[in-house]
Amino acid sequence: MTTATDGLLDAHLTLLAEALLPFRSSEQQLARWGTELAATLAGGGRLLVAGNGGSAAEAQHLTAELVGKLRDDRQPLSAIALHAETSAMTAIGNDYGYDEVFARQVRAHGRENDILLLMSTSGASANLLAAARAGREVGLRCWAFTGPAPNPLADACHETLAIASPESQVVQELHLVSTHVLCEYVDRALPAALAVAGTAGQAPVERPTAPVRTGVEVVLDGGDRRVEAG
Repeated sequence: MTTATDGLLDAHLTLLAEALLPFRSSEQQLARWGTELAATLAGGGRLLVAGNGGSAAEAQHLTAELVGKLRDDRQPLSAIALHAETSAMTAIGNDYGYDEVFARQVRAHGRENDILLLMSTSGASANLLAAARAGREVGLRCWAFTGPAPNPLADACHETLAIASPESQVVQELHLVSTHVLCEYVDRALPAALAVAGTAGQAPVERPTAPVRTGVEVVLDGGDRRVEAG
């Protein structure tokens, strides 16, 4: 007896397999991005990430891996999923419109040479396009995970990892793979990046201070004070 669901898994896996062939060429890009991201985070920079719907979940997965850990224990790394700031998002959406919910946060949190990663299956979301424009204005490096290119978000960002599949579910699945591989490369590059950041760092400035007196302060009759060694 057959049902209406027969063959759905096979059809889905066929689409996934078709997308995997061109996706294999993303290795060098993910390795380079991982090295750049490790250097940015080790040097005190920050990763800002945003997406809508399923891509929001993907983006939050990425920040969780960086602030927490992927596999081995290491120091926490600064990464913020902008859509997770629900009070800020709803306030900005209410006051400025939904297209600005990420862009305003980018202007608030982004610093020059931080990295902004935007995730979209369509590459056409207005709020992500506004965020990319804001990121470039602030001086952030803008990256995107998208579906098939060309698309508006790919054009708005400095670099894009585009998944060659017309199926949004497959795109999101390979975005998750990209997230894990990116974090693997971050962890691999992080020790060297921390060493470079430590070598380049400035020593704290020595500030003159008054000598510290030790002992017991005694108040004598007449209000005179003296310090006795303790």
